[in-house]
Amino acid sequence: VLDSQYGMYVWPCAVVLAQYVWSQRGSLPGKRVLEVGPRAPLAPPPRGCRASVPTSLSVFQVGAGVSLPGVLAAKCGARVVLSDSEELPGCLRNCRRSCLLNHLPHLPVLGLTWGRVSPELLSLAPIDIILGSDVFFDPKDFEDILTMIYFLLEKNPHAQFWTTYQVRSADWSIEALLCKWKLRSTPVPLHSFGADKEHLASSSLPGRHTIEMMIISLAQSDGI
Repeated sequence: VLDSQYGMYVWPCAVVLAQYVWSQRGSLPGKRVLEVGPRAPLAPPPRGCRASVPTSLSVFQVGAGVSLPGVLAAKCGARVVLSDSEELPGCLRNCRRSCLLNHLPHLPVLGLTWGRVSPELLSLAPIDIILGSDVFFDPKDFEDILTMIYFLLEKNPHAQFWTTYQVRSADWSIEALLCKWKLRSTPVPLHSFGADKEHLASSSLPGRHTIEMMIISLAQSDGI
């Protein structure tokens, strides 16, 4: 299972989210970012990337897997903390391996459990942005994910959760859970950041998969 799912596989959503992160690089300086959502190893950063994101930027990725968005931010000069499930040591090893392959041996990697407020979660520094690619993969996890996101947004009321997901069933929805946890979502059209293509960043992804993006924030917050 681990070889074809979760943090051991390059998911189309990761490439789309990384494209959005890159499109927003001008607004990232000074922001503190956490990423939730597994995915892909990284090719060399785009030309000029390091100058675009200063070393003061703090990035946290949850469910990092092989960590494309988080590793991209680190290659651009950000301070990054990555995390994945503490119950999947193989994913955590894969995350660390991705850091080593991208010459980032000192990136911290934390083990967390969605839906559980752990000491590691409580000790996180303030954040501005949470990133998550395809974390809405299995409906049984939806509420645990949003519980954690709500906790982080309550601690950081002006933060936003940038997330991409693959449409797998018309019957799956998080709208009721967003209402329950007093969260709101804003869709982000893929064409608005150049991700409405089958091939991004010289890769074969996202292919013909239907990918959507949204930004989740506290219902009463104006965001960052």
